[in-house]
Amino acid sequence: MSRRNKWVLTLMLLLGIAIFAFSLRDIKFSVLINDFVHINFWWFGVAILCMVLYLGLEAVIVKVFISDRIEGFTFKDALRIPMVEQLFNGITPFSSGGQPAQLIALMQTGVDAGKASSVLLMKFVVYQSMIVINFLIALVIGFNDIQDKLHALVWLVVFGFTIHLAVIVGLLMVMFWHAFTKKMVGVVLYPCRWFMKKDHFARMETNINSKIDSFYHESVRISGQGKLMLKVFVITFFQLMFYYLIPYFIMLSLGYTTANIVMVTSLHVLIVMVISLFPIPGGSGGAEYSFEMIFRSYISSNSKLVLAMILWRLLTYYFGMLTGLVAMVISPDKVIEKNDLPNE
Repeated sequence: MSRRNKWVLTLMLLLGIAIFAFSLRDIKFSVLINDFVHINFWWFGVAILCMVLYLGLEAVIVKVFISDRIEGFTFKDALRIPMVEQLFNGITPFSSGGQPAQLIALMQTGVDAGKASSVLLMKFVVYQSMIVINFLIALVIGFNDIQDKLHALVWLVVFGFTIHLAVIVGLLMVMFWHAFTKKMVGVVLYPCRWFMKKDHFARMETNINSKIDSFYHESVRISGQGKLMLKVFVITFFQLMFYYLIPYFIMLSLGYTTANIVMVTSLHVLIVMVISLFPIPGGSGGAEYSFEMIFRSYISSNSKLVLAMILWRLLTYYFGMLTGLVAMVISPDKVIEKNDLPNE
């Protein structure tokens, strides 16, 4: 990790501590400790397990995509990818650092950069598609509820959905209207000529076209493997479900056993959509505010509400970054591409 990233990580940890401290300003620390000591640790353990399964299932998806092309790609290699992704998503605005970090992690195992990029893009398409589908379901179930609680912020939810949908449409256009999409990208990029040096613009245009071509060829190859794609979609569905269920099990651990699992899960889907729009890494500030506002009517005790928010944030944000730090010190195995294997 670069020195700059270390500074950003430290800053985000300090910011998190400051946000937690601000949330606790009107709560006695002894009350918070008492609430924590009396939580149901079995249900909290289930919440932790959900986060572990979330990371583990993404590792399974990575392995499924790569193993049919690469020899010796171990589950340890696959598990490093979502862990590294969590770290760099957590320290970059709009989670923009996750994709490049995954690419570097795959290249460290010996996977060709072009193939790694294509696989990550296909994984991204499936993931974004499932987010959009889950969001539509959650929107139908919980939109009125979130509208009553967040008021103006409800439009951030709709705006977030629009952005995610636009990303999916763009990637699908590359898959099914390759030539047309390249022409459109050329038109969109043309104004950049006015602000960039000619050689810099040429390199950028070549790089973008290369990525589009690589993704298109990979999508053509994989689209013919219906069983593989169905398998990945199913795994991704369960991966996201485990993640979305975390607040529900945290509420159970705090004694709110009558919580509606469908509504709580749907509201968490909408919270995740709101978080994606905050430019601060990890949506810090916005994430905590959204959680407290939405779940205030479900958790009557102010101290338990703040405790629920802290536990949720520790699991869904800081736990992932911690696993990423662990992944950074784990040496990857080396793989051998099947095409490069000697003939027997």
